[in-house]
Amino acid sequence: QVQVAESGGGSVQTGGSLRLSCAVSGSIYNTYCMMWFRQPAGKSRDEREGVSMINRDGSTTYAESVKGRFTISEDNAKRTLYLQMNTLRPTDSGIYYCVARPCRYGLTRELLGIGDWGQGTQVTVSS
Repeated sequence: QVQVAESGGGSVQTGGSLRLSCAVSGSIYNTYCMMWFRQPAGKSRDEREGVSMINRDGSTTYAESVKGRFTISEDNAKRTLYLQMNTLRPTDSGIYYCVARPCRYGLTRELLGIGDWGQGTQVTVSS
């Protein structure tokens, strides 16, 4: 089982930047991928949406809404996953979660209950 802990959230103005970190401990199943999801402001946990993931071959996938603005990366030596968020918009506000879940589900909402989720970190972007 994997334990993950997010940090780096905060409040910024439109156009600002934040870098989220996710400390990872434990063993990751070889069928799992590391991902970032978010629960948009004012929406329920069931409405979490996929933001970005690192595939097993090292390639990355992004939601259309964040392409060109967000960058996912990892430091294997530090066992840390990052999400660099630039040009932030108010619609990016929400709780950001780091999660290890089956790669085959990708950034979809399929079976969100499966996976090792962190507690989340709050991101607020004001206009």
